[in-house]
Amino acid sequence: MSAGTVRLLTDPAMAAHAAHGHPERPERMDAAAAGVADGAAAGGARLERERVTAADAATLERVHPAGYLAALDAAAARGGGWIDADTYLAPDSMQAARLAAGATVRAALAATRGEVDVAFAVVRPPGHHAAAEHAGGFCLVNNVAVAAEAVRAAGLARRLAIIDWDVHHGDGTQAIYGADPDVCYASTHQMPLFPGTGGADERGTGAGEGSVHNAPLPPGAGDEAFLHAWRERLLPAIEAFRPEALLVSAGYDGHRDDPLAHLAITEQGYAALAADVGRLAHRLGLRGIALTLEGGYDADALRASVAATVRSLLSGLLPADERGERGAP
Repeated sequence: MSAGTVRLLTDPAMAAHAAHGHPERPERMDAAAAGVADGAAAGGARLERERVTAADAATLERVHPAGYLAALDAAAARGGGWIDADTYLAPDSMQAARLAAGATVRAALAATRGEVDVAFAVVRPPGHHAAAEHAGGFCLVNNVAVAAEAVRAAGLARRLAIIDWDVHHGDGTQAIYGADPDVCYASTHQMPLFPGTGGADERGTGAGEGSVHNAPLPPGAGDEAFLHAWRERLLPAIEAFRPEALLVSAGYDGHRDDPLAHLAITEQGYAALAADVGRLAHRLGLRGIALTLEGGYDADALRASVAATVRSLLSGLLPADERGERGAP
Protein backbone atom coordinates (compact mmCIF):
# COMPACT_ATOMS: atom_id res chain seq x y z
CA MET A 1 0.00 0.00 0.00
CA SER A 2 1.37 3.41 -0.88
CA ALA A 3 1.18 6.09 1.80
CA GLY A 4 -1.80 8.36 1.58
CA THR A 5 -4.40 6.45 -0.40
CA VAL A 6 -8.12 7.22 -0.25
CA ARG A 7 -10.75 5.06 -1.93
CA LEU A 8 -14.16 6.48 -2.81
CA LEU A 9 -17.00 4.00 -3.30
CA THR A 10 -20.26 5.34 -4.67
CA ASP A 11 -22.68 4.78 -7.54
CA PRO A 12 -25.17 7.18 -9.17
CA ALA A 13 -27.70 4.34 -9.34
CA MET A 14 -28.39 4.96 -5.64
CA ALA A 15 -30.18 8.13 -6.75
CA ALA A 16 -33.12 5.91 -7.75
CA HIS A 17 -34.07 5.88 -4.07
CA ALA A 18 -35.94 9.18 -3.95
CA ALA A 19 -39.14 10.81 -2.71
CA HIS A 20 -40.10 14.35 -3.64
CA GLY A 21 -39.23 16.84 -0.92
CA HIS A 22 -37.51 14.32 1.34
CA PRO A 23 -34.34 15.68 3.00
CA GLU A 24 -32.45 12.42 2.38
CA ARG A 25 -32.07 13.32 -1.28
CA PRO A 26 -29.78 12.10 -4.08
CA GLU A 27 -27.78 15.35 -4.20
CA ARG A 28 -26.22 14.45 -0.85
CA MET A 29 -24.02 11.91 -2.61
CA ASP A 30 -22.55 14.53 -4.93
CA ALA A 31 -21.69 16.80 -2.00
CA ALA A 32 -20.12 14.00 0.05
CA ALA A 33 -18.19 12.56 -2.91
CA ALA A 34 -16.79 16.00 -3.66
CA GLY A 35 -15.77 16.23 -0.01
CA VAL A 36 -13.87 12.95 -0.22
CA ALA A 37 -11.98 14.24 -3.27
CA ASP A 38 -11.30 17.58 -1.56
CA GLY A 39 -10.00 15.85 1.56
CA ALA A 40 -7.75 13.50 -0.38
CA ALA A 41 -6.26 16.42 -2.31
CA ALA A 42 -5.75 18.49 0.84
CA GLY A 43 -4.04 15.53 2.51
CA GLY A 44 -1.75 14.90 -0.47
CA ALA A 45 -3.27 11.45 -0.98
CA ARG A 46 -3.98 9.48 -4.10
CA LEU A 47 -7.70 9.15 -4.77
CA GLU A 48 -9.00 5.85 -6.12
CA ARG A 49 -12.52 5.06 -7.26
CA GLU A 50 -13.85 1.53 -7.15
CA ARG A 51 -16.80 0.17 -9.07
CA VAL A 52 -19.58 -0.72 -6.66
CA THR A 53 -21.45 -4.03 -6.78
CA ALA A 54 -24.61 -4.84 -4.88
CA ALA A 55 -24.37 -6.94 -1.74
CA ASP A 56 -25.60 -10.46 -2.41
CA ALA A 57 -28.14 -12.39 -0.36
CA ALA A 58 -25.59 -14.28 1.72
CA THR A 59 -23.85 -11.04 2.69
CA LEU A 60 -27.07 -9.29 3.70
CA GLU A 61 -28.50 -12.30 5.52
CA ARG A 62 -25.67 -12.33 8.04
CA VAL A 63 -27.57 -9.38 9.54
CA HIS A 64 -31.07 -9.30 8.03
CA PRO A 65 -33.31 -12.40 7.79
CA ALA A 66 -34.32 -13.44 4.30
CA GLY A 67 -37.99 -12.89 5.13
CA TYR A 68 -37.39 -9.25 6.07
CA LEU A 69 -35.55 -8.56 2.82
CA ALA A 70 -38.20 -10.37 0.81
CA ALA A 71 -40.94 -8.25 2.39
CA LEU A 72 -39.12 -5.06 1.42
CA ASP A 73 -38.54 -6.38 -2.10
CA ALA A 74 -42.20 -7.24 -2.46
CA ALA A 75 -43.30 -3.81 -1.26
CA ALA A 76 -40.90 -2.12 -3.67
CA ALA A 77 -42.15 -4.29 -6.53
CA ARG A 78 -45.70 -3.09 -5.80
CA GLY A 79 -44.50 0.47 -6.34
CA GLY A 80 -43.19 1.21 -2.86
CA GLY A 81 -44.75 3.50 -0.30
CA TRP A 82 -44.17 4.82 3.19
CA ILE A 83 -42.96 2.49 5.92
CA ASP A 84 -43.35 5.21 8.54
CA ALA A 85 -43.56 9.02 8.53
CA ASP A 86 -39.87 9.32 7.65
CA THR A 87 -38.99 6.15 5.75
CA TYR A 88 -40.09 5.22 2.26
CA LEU A 89 -39.64 2.66 -0.47
CA ALA A 90 -39.44 3.69 -4.13
CA PRO A 91 -39.60 0.99 -6.81
CA ASP A 92 -35.79 0.81 -7.04
CA SER A 93 -34.99 1.49 -3.39
CA MET A 94 -33.86 -2.04 -2.62
CA GLN A 95 -31.39 -2.00 -5.48
CA ALA A 96 -30.02 1.25 -4.04
CA ALA A 97 -29.90 -0.32 -0.57
CA ARG A 98 -28.01 -3.36 -1.89
CA LEU A 99 -25.52 -1.07 -3.62
CA ALA A 100 -25.11 0.95 -0.41
CA ALA A 101 -24.41 -2.19 1.58
CA GLY A 102 -22.07 -3.51 -1.10
CA ALA A 103 -20.08 -0.28 -1.17
CA THR A 104 -19.79 -0.27 2.62
CA VAL A 105 -18.62 -3.89 2.62
CA ARG A 106 -15.93 -3.16 0.05
CA ALA A 107 -14.79 -0.09 2.01
CA ALA A 108 -14.50 -2.15 5.19
CA LEU A 109 -12.61 -4.99 3.52
CA ALA A 110 -10.21 -2.62 1.74
CA ALA A 111 -9.39 -0.64 4.87
CA THR A 112 -9.07 -3.68 7.14
CA ARG A 113 -6.78 -5.42 4.67
CA GLY A 114 -4.63 -2.31 4.41
CA GLU A 115 -5.26 -1.78 0.71
CA VAL A 116 -5.92 1.91 1.47
CA ASP A 117 -5.57 4.30 4.39
CA VAL A 118 -9.13 5.61 4.19
CA ALA A 119 -12.08 4.02 2.39
CA PHE A 120 -15.26 6.10 2.26
CA ALA A 121 -18.56 4.63 1.07
CA VAL A 122 -20.69 7.56 -0.05
CA VAL A 123 -24.05 5.83 -0.04
CA ARG A 124 -27.77 6.16 0.38
CA PRO A 125 -30.09 5.16 1.86
CA PRO A 126 -28.21 5.40 5.16
CA GLY A 127 -28.28 2.50 7.56
CA HIS A 128 -27.73 2.92 11.29
CA HIS A 129 -31.43 3.06 12.25
CA ALA A 130 -32.19 -0.26 10.55
CA ALA A 131 -32.39 -3.19 12.97
CA ALA A 132 -32.26 -6.81 11.86
CA GLU A 133 -35.99 -6.91 11.08
CA HIS A 134 -37.04 -3.26 11.22
CA ALA A 135 -36.65 -0.30 8.87
CA GLY A 136 -36.91 3.28 10.09
CA GLY A 137 -35.26 6.67 10.32
CA PHE A 138 -34.64 6.81 6.53
CA CYS A 139 -32.85 3.42 6.74
CA LEU A 140 -33.67 0.06 5.13
CA VAL A 141 -30.48 -2.02 5.50
CA ASN A 142 -27.87 -1.53 8.22
CA ASN A 143 -24.83 -0.89 6.02
CA VAL A 144 -22.21 -0.75 8.76
CA ALA A 145 -23.46 -3.97 10.39
CA VAL A 146 -23.45 -5.81 7.06
CA ALA A 147 -19.88 -4.59 6.54
CA ALA A 148 -18.82 -5.65 10.04
CA GLU A 149 -20.12 -9.15 9.44
CA ALA A 150 -18.35 -9.31 6.08
CA VAL A 151 -15.06 -8.44 7.79
CA ARG A 152 -15.65 -11.20 10.31
CA ALA A 153 -16.66 -13.72 7.63
CA ALA A 154 -13.47 -12.96 5.73
CA GLY A 155 -11.43 -13.79 8.83
CA LEU A 156 -9.93 -10.30 8.97
CA ALA A 157 -11.05 -9.46 12.50
CA ARG A 158 -13.02 -10.90 15.38
CA ARG A 159 -13.25 -7.79 17.58
CA LEU A 160 -14.53 -4.63 15.91
CA ALA A 161 -15.39 -1.11 17.00
CA ILE A 162 -18.11 0.99 15.38
CA ILE A 163 -17.81 4.75 15.84
CA ASP A 164 -21.04 6.67 15.25
CA TRP A 165 -20.90 10.47 15.24
CA ASP A 166 -24.28 11.05 13.54
CA VAL A 167 -26.56 13.50 15.39
CA HIS A 168 -29.11 10.70 15.85
CA HIS A 169 -28.43 7.62 17.94
CA GLY A 170 -27.82 4.48 15.88
CA ASP A 171 -30.56 2.48 17.53
CA GLY A 172 -30.48 -0.19 14.84
CA THR A 173 -26.76 -0.79 15.19
CA GLN A 174 -27.01 -0.92 18.97
CA ALA A 175 -29.91 -3.37 18.75
CA ILE A 176 -27.92 -5.65 16.45
CA TYR A 177 -24.75 -5.60 18.57
CA GLY A 178 -25.88 -4.74 22.09
CA ALA A 179 -25.44 -8.33 23.30
CA ASP A 180 -22.25 -9.03 21.33
CA PRO A 181 -19.10 -8.83 23.48
CA ASP A 182 -16.88 -8.65 20.40
CA VAL A 183 -18.33 -5.43 18.98
CA CYS A 184 -17.78 -2.10 20.71
CA TYR A 185 -20.37 0.51 19.73
CA ALA A 186 -19.66 4.15 20.66
CA SER A 187 -21.93 7.08 19.84
CA THR A 188 -22.45 10.77 20.41
CA HIS A 189 -25.88 12.12 19.49
CA GLN A 190 -28.31 14.84 20.43
CA MET A 191 -30.80 14.05 23.17
CA PRO A 192 -33.72 14.57 23.22
CA LEU A 193 -34.13 13.75 19.53
CA PHE A 194 -35.27 10.86 17.34
CA PRO A 195 -35.11 7.92 17.98
CA GLY A 196 -35.13 8.58 21.73
CA THR A 197 -32.59 5.88 22.59
CA GLY A 198 -28.92 6.12 23.49
CA GLY A 199 -28.91 7.10 27.13
CA ALA A 200 -25.60 6.98 28.95
CA ASP A 201 -27.00 4.14 31.06
CA GLU A 202 -27.43 1.91 27.98
CA ARG A 203 -24.29 -0.21 28.22
CA GLY A 204 -25.25 -3.37 26.35
CA THR A 205 -27.02 -6.50 27.52
CA GLY A 206 -26.05 -10.01 28.55
CA ALA A 207 -22.60 -10.98 27.34
CA GLY A 208 -22.33 -7.58 25.63
CA GLU A 209 -22.79 -5.53 28.79
CA GLY A 210 -20.06 -2.89 28.87
CA SER A 211 -19.43 -2.92 25.12
CA VAL A 212 -21.92 -0.11 24.35
CA HIS A 213 -20.89 3.47 25.08
CA ASN A 214 -23.32 6.36 24.58
CA ALA A 215 -22.60 10.02 25.24
CA PRO A 216 -25.76 12.05 24.58
CA LEU A 217 -25.33 15.78 23.97
CA PRO A 218 -27.89 18.51 24.76
CA PRO A 219 -29.29 20.80 22.06
CA GLY A 220 -26.85 23.59 21.29
CA ALA A 221 -23.74 21.59 22.14
CA GLY A 222 -20.82 22.39 19.86
CA ASP A 223 -17.25 21.34 19.19
CA GLU A 224 -16.07 21.56 22.79
CA ALA A 225 -18.72 19.22 24.23
CA PHE A 226 -18.52 16.92 21.20
CA LEU A 227 -14.76 16.50 21.46
CA HIS A 228 -14.83 16.22 25.25
CA ALA A 229 -17.23 13.28 25.02
CA TRP A 230 -15.03 11.45 22.56
CA ARG A 231 -11.70 12.28 24.17
CA GLU A 232 -12.66 11.68 27.78
CA ARG A 233 -15.08 8.76 27.44
CA LEU A 234 -15.57 7.11 24.10
CA LEU A 235 -12.15 6.88 22.45
CA PRO A 236 -10.52 5.62 25.68
CA ALA A 237 -13.22 2.93 25.89
CA ILE A 238 -12.52 1.89 22.30
CA GLU A 239 -8.78 1.79 22.92
CA ALA A 240 -9.26 -0.37 26.01
CA PHE A 241 -11.42 -2.72 23.93
CA ARG A 242 -8.49 -3.30 21.52
CA PRO A 243 -10.49 -3.74 18.30
CA GLU A 244 -8.94 -5.37 15.25
CA ALA A 245 -10.96 -3.24 12.82
CA LEU A 246 -12.51 0.21 13.01
CA LEU A 247 -15.67 1.22 11.11
CA VAL A 248 -17.31 4.65 11.19
CA SER A 249 -20.96 5.56 10.77
CA ALA A 250 -20.16 9.05 9.51
CA GLY A 251 -23.15 11.33 9.89
CA TYR A 252 -22.79 15.10 9.62
CA ASP A 253 -26.22 16.28 10.70
CA GLY A 254 -24.68 17.53 13.94
CA HIS A 255 -23.21 20.43 11.97
CA ARG A 256 -24.41 23.85 13.08
CA ASP A 257 -25.86 24.51 9.60
CA ASP A 258 -27.84 21.27 9.36
CA PRO A 259 -31.61 21.76 9.19
CA LEU A 260 -32.72 18.58 10.98
CA ALA A 261 -31.16 18.91 14.44
CA HIS A 262 -29.82 21.40 16.96
CA LEU A 263 -26.14 20.75 17.64
CA ALA A 264 -23.48 23.31 16.72
CA ILE A 265 -20.54 21.17 15.57
CA THR A 266 -18.34 22.69 12.86
CA GLU A 267 -16.14 21.11 10.23
CA GLN A 268 -13.22 21.95 12.53
CA GLY A 269 -14.81 19.77 15.21
CA TYR A 270 -15.13 16.86 12.80
CA ALA A 271 -11.52 17.43 11.72
CA ALA A 272 -10.25 17.31 15.29
CA LEU A 273 -12.17 14.12 16.06
CA ALA A 274 -11.00 12.49 12.83
CA ALA A 275 -7.38 13.26 13.69
CA ASP A 276 -7.93 11.63 17.09
CA VAL A 277 -9.50 8.57 15.44
CA GLY A 278 -6.58 8.32 13.03
CA ARG A 279 -4.09 8.48 15.89
CA LEU A 280 -6.05 5.85 17.79
CA ALA A 281 -5.98 3.55 14.77
CA HIS A 282 -2.23 4.09 14.46
CA ARG A 283 -1.68 3.19 18.13
CA LEU A 284 -3.80 0.07 17.71
CA GLY A 285 -1.78 -0.99 14.67
CA LEU A 286 -4.79 -0.87 12.35
CA ARG A 287 -3.99 -0.54 8.68
CA GLY A 288 -6.90 1.61 7.53
CA ILE A 289 -10.24 3.15 8.47
CA ALA A 290 -13.56 2.60 6.70
CA LEU A 291 -16.45 5.05 6.75
CA THR A 292 -20.02 4.91 5.49
CA LEU A 293 -22.21 7.96 5.05
CA GLU A 294 -25.14 8.33 7.40
CA GLY A 295 -26.86 11.75 7.86
CA GLY A 296 -25.98 15.28 6.79
CA TYR A 297 -28.55 17.41 5.00
CA ASP A 298 -26.90 20.76 4.25
CA ALA A 299 -24.86 20.24 1.07
CA ASP A 300 -22.14 22.80 1.79
CA ALA A 301 -21.69 21.67 5.40
CA LEU A 302 -21.63 18.05 4.28
CA ARG A 303 -18.94 18.62 1.67
CA ALA A 304 -16.76 20.67 4.02
CA SER A 305 -17.15 18.22 6.91
CA VAL A 306 -16.36 15.15 4.80
CA ALA A 307 -13.29 16.90 3.39
CA ALA A 308 -12.11 17.81 6.88
CA THR A 309 -12.66 14.24 8.05
CA VAL A 310 -10.68 12.64 5.24
CA ARG A 311 -7.75 15.06 5.49
CA SER A 312 -7.51 14.65 9.25
CA LEU A 313 -7.83 10.87 9.22
CA LEU A 314 -4.88 10.76 6.82
CA SER A 315 -2.76 12.93 9.06
CA GLY A 316 -3.77 11.09 12.21
CA LEU A 317 -2.74 7.75 10.71
CA LEU A 318 0.78 9.03 10.09
CA PRO A 319 3.63 8.30 12.50
CA ALA A 320 3.93 11.12 15.04
CA ASP A 321 7.15 12.50 13.54
CA GLU A 322 5.46 13.04 10.16
CA ARG A 323 2.25 14.72 11.27
CA GLY A 324 3.61 18.24 11.54
CA GLU A 325 4.96 18.05 8.02
CA ARG A 326 1.46 17.27 6.68
CA GLY A 327 -0.38 19.94 8.63
CA ALA A 328 -2.17 17.64 11.05
CA PRO A 329 -4.73 19.27 13.35
